[in-house]
Amino acid sequence: MKIILLKDVEKLGKKGEIKEVADGYARNFLIPNKKAILATKNEIIKLEEQKEIKAQQAEQELSKYQQIATQLDGLELEILAKVGEEEKLFGTVTANQIVEKLKEQGIEVQKNQIKLKDPIKELGEYEINIEFPHNLEANIKVIVVKEEKGKAKHEEN
Repeated sequence: MKIILLKDVEKLGKKGEIKEVADGYARNFLIPNKKAILATKNEIIKLEEQKEIKAQQAEQELSKYQQIATQLDGLELEILAKVGEEEKLFGTVTANQIVEKLKEQGIEVQKNQIKLKDPIKELGEYEINIEFPHNLEANIKVIVVKEEKGKAKHEEN
């Protein structure tokens, strides 16, 4: 009996595959447990349409992320940080701050896409890797600079 898998089934196949299985296995296990449906002409046509739609969506997503990665690659961000004596930061520069700074420039990136090796705790320049789906990456430079006292006072008002 030909079936279309609705879920991944161990030792049989992955979701969306068409398989030939024993009639009893299909009728007694796969179909009642909603792991498969009969592979009728209509269901096969629906499956092909769904695969085509998914391929188009993946292509659009890839294009979107390629555009963002190109926009980001080599970008320099300046982040102001409050420092105490001996130029030590109060706290750390986090992925959230980098996301916010990118958002200010009109670039949407998720916090989990920013790969910080270690938290940024000192003034200076840092190479930051940003990873996207489809194995795309971009590298930006984050420059952590001392917040001017005048600016800090201005922000407090």
